[in-house]
Amino acid sequence: MSRALHPFEELVELDAEAVRSWCARTLDALGREREDIDAINVYPVADGDTGTNLYLTAQAAHQAVEAVFAASAPDTAETVRAMAHGALLGARGNSGTILSQLLRGMAGVLAGGGDGDHLARALAEAASAARRAVAHPVEGTILTVATAAAAACDGGGGLVDVARNAHEGARRALEATSGQLDVLARAGVVDAGGRGLVTVLGALLETVTGQSPPPAGTAPAAPAPREECPPTDDADGPAYEVIYLLEAEDAAVELLRGRLDALGESLVVVGGDGLWNVHVHVDDAGAAVEAGVEAGRPHRIRITHFAAEATATAGRGERAQRAVVAVVPGEGLAGLCAEAGATTVRTRPGEQPAGDELLNAIRRAHAREVVLLPNDTDLRQTATAAAERARAEGIRVALIPTRAAVQGIAALAVHEPDRRFDEDVVAMTAAAGATRYAELAVAERQSFTSAGVCQAGDVLGLIEGDVAVIGEDLTETARTVLDRMLSAGGELVTLVVADGTPPALATDLEAHVRRGYLAVDTTTYHAGAGAPPLLIGVE
Repeated sequence: MSRALHPFEELVELDAEAVRSWCARTLDALGREREDIDAINVYPVADGDTGTNLYLTAQAAHQAVEAVFAASAPDTAETVRAMAHGALLGARGNSGTILSQLLRGMAGVLAGGGDGDHLARALAEAASAARRAVAHPVEGTILTVATAAAAACDGGGGLVDVARNAHEGARRALEATSGQLDVLARAGVVDAGGRGLVTVLGALLETVTGQSPPPAGTAPAAPAPREECPPTDDADGPAYEVIYLLEAEDAAVELLRGRLDALGESLVVVGGDGLWNVHVHVDDAGAAVEAGVEAGRPHRIRITHFAAEATATAGRGERAQRAVVAVVPGEGLAGLCAEAGATTVRTRPGEQPAGDELLNAIRRAHAREVVLLPNDTDLRQTATAAAERARAEGIRVALIPTRAAVQGIAALAVHEPDRRFDEDVVAMTAAAGATRYAELAVAERQSFTSAGVCQAGDVLGLIEGDVAVIGEDLTETARTVLDRMLSAGGELVTLVVADGTPPALATDLEAHVRRGYLAVDTTTYHAGAGAPPLLIGVE
């Protein structure tokens, strides 16, 4: 904790250190309550991850604040802006996205002052900004709790009074949420996102008073099993949750809102100044991503298949027996692996997932046994460390040292959660090990390779991680790589094609295999944006 307060020390103003302490206390509190909040998550989708999503969002905000303190001695304005920006970049899920907008709304006011009057105005702006960000606001949710918190301290006052009134107003509103939404009443719980917000405000109250706040809210001691509680008013809701960061102009974002609203539901678009976080539930995940491409430049795309998440969290408070966590490039592969039941972690161009991101994915899988597929040689150490940390939390983790996405696909194809864990791991390891892999890339500069000197713009064919072919044409280079790989035999070729490759590339390569290798089958997947131009697997 960055600030240790005497039990009777009370603040009169939120300075940079106080904001830092608030972020740290929020992260600690959400970490303690994460599983309890997950357990009461039945709206808008009963996927049991609201607490985890709020925790990850708070973690991103905390890390951003710590980063500015590591670089300098920031003032209050810099600190609250870092907090809001970090939350925007790391926002997860519906509630996490809304929380990021609440923090952004507060930051805009707190940058001008940290006394009680500024805090009251900040809470009002936060509640208003969050409602504007949600396409169809629903009462009985985190929005209701945020509005009540702001209303409870209308008129301002001293910092402690405002913080205490906001927390108490939020607690009262939270307890009333079960009577505002039928799905909450049927489950006998309060709103999970609202409870998370009460926790955030409780951390703020503790920061300014040095005293622990009252409990966050009520929930039944033995709630009904999740399968007996309809997750939403529409049991046939959208199949996917799509989240991405978007660099776009305001006008383009307004058009995007209309298009995504027509595609799905639970639409939340937060941010501004050219950077946005987009969240929506849809049946057509590809269309949601394409809409983002038309509006600007989407990245950090995350696609979650609700059926897979429901399987992983089946049974209230109970862990699924086994899950698979896979690191994959491209939203297409993420969707493919999610359909196969895996929890996915997206890689970003030039940026590998951090250990905390892998550990949180293992936690999010909510299983007693987890098979981890890093799908990258360079990620091995990070994955090993994440697996060790998960084991310390009582989760049985097997790390299969997959070196490429095609090996992960092969392993996932033979995964059978009903057989013994060790047998499943052996079968998946064997399938991955029997898959040779290759990748096509475009050289960014002149350099020396194991196949000779390449120039900027040359097409590089890498087999098992080493440059084996240097060419000028993507399709011709791919044919050469395929021939070299199949010269050692093979029964199945897997092609993973990214956005931006020639439209006929996959068709041409499939025909090439049919003509020259009659006993070899070919399967093609589309990786979407953010993946190498072509991945090849030969089993």
